[in-house]
Amino acid sequence: MNPSARPLLPLILAALLGGLAVPALHAQDAPAPTTWDSLTPAQRDVLAPLRQEWNTMPPRRQQHMLEKSEQWVTLPPQKREEIRERIAHWQQMTPAERKQARENQRLFRQLPPEQREQLHAAYKRFQQLPPDRRAQLMKQWHAMPPAQRLHWLHRGPGR
Repeated sequence: MNPSARPLLPLILAALLGGLAVPALHAQDAPAPTTWDSLTPAQRDVLAPLRQEWNTMPPRRQQHMLEKSEQWVTLPPQKREEIRERIAHWQQMTPAERKQARENQRLFRQLPPEQREQLHAAYKRFQQLPPDRRAQLMKQWHAMPPAQRLHWLHRGPGR
């Protein structure tokens, strides 16, 4: 991995989940709950990873996901599959992991546009690495003590 991309690794990983945050709605805007069986086949296709919890999901979250699904059904099949995978990944995360992902996304949005572009470029480079190399880098990152991670983020490895 390019050394200039290493300081951005935690934010790169958080960027994947950026579109999954649910915006807050006012109480008077609360939509009615929607049952899984009332969804269109296209909506069920896109939202399949949420099937088990759909009927118990808060109506606001259902509404948010339905709005997203309207956009998703117009996407090419490959892009829809990527979205399904992101949703499935989000569902598998622990509450602590989701909280960290939301915080990382908040920090990402606070970055200047230049740094966000650098982050996106670094993410693309990271994604182009062979899966075994990506896994190796992730393993190295997780094995680092917090102090070493901070050093790596601020100065880069080996400096």
